[in-house]
Amino acid sequence: MKTIKFILTLLLTLMYVQLSYAQGDASRFSFEIAGGPSHAKQTLGDADLNFGGGFEAVFHYRVMPHAGVYAGWGWNKFSADQSFAGSNADFEETGYVFGLQFKHPLGLGSTLGFLRAGGLYNHIEIENRDGDIIEDTGHGFGLQIAGGVEIPVSGKWSITPGVKFNSLSRDLDDDSSQIRELTLRYQSLRIGFHRKF
Repeated sequence: MKTIKFILTLLLTLMYVQLSYAQGDASRFSFEIAGGPSHAKQTLGDADLNFGGGFEAVFHYRVMPHAGVYAGWGWNKFSADQSFAGSNADFEETGYVFGLQFKHPLGLGSTLGFLRAGGLYNHIEIENRDGDIIEDTGHGFGLQIAGGVEIPVSGKWSITPGVKFNSLSRDLDDDSSQIRELTLRYQSLRIGFHRKF
């Protein structure tokens, strides 16, 4: 009988601690959508890329008070006046993002700073001036690094200005016998909206 009382007391204490923690702490799940301009750091094949832009939609899960994981989907588009794919071609990088995130208060009210380091599983599509896909590299792994601030606006909503850097290298096996290595490295300014659940 003493063992049952001990186990019940222990379970009730653990439930109370868990409920107190859940009520007094920030939500574990959140969602963010962010977009903005992008600038390529080098040519893509022989293409001088113009300024581009894109967006990401990302889910976050906080594992510890200042650390968590994220995963989502992103799209970014650049154009080139002249390239191996012809004139006025568009280069779109699309696919999945995932990684680790660190958030910490900055001492400015409720504003948090965040750093992200993760990977990509993306591909590069090439479109002609009519918007038809003429080439596709297929998906492969790349790298993403990002940072910024999370500024509370109201309730569970925040604004998240930041910067990110993506790097993706893929081989393009076009109709010719030549395999072309494409390396897309770019930095982006992002403004996002973040919602906790």
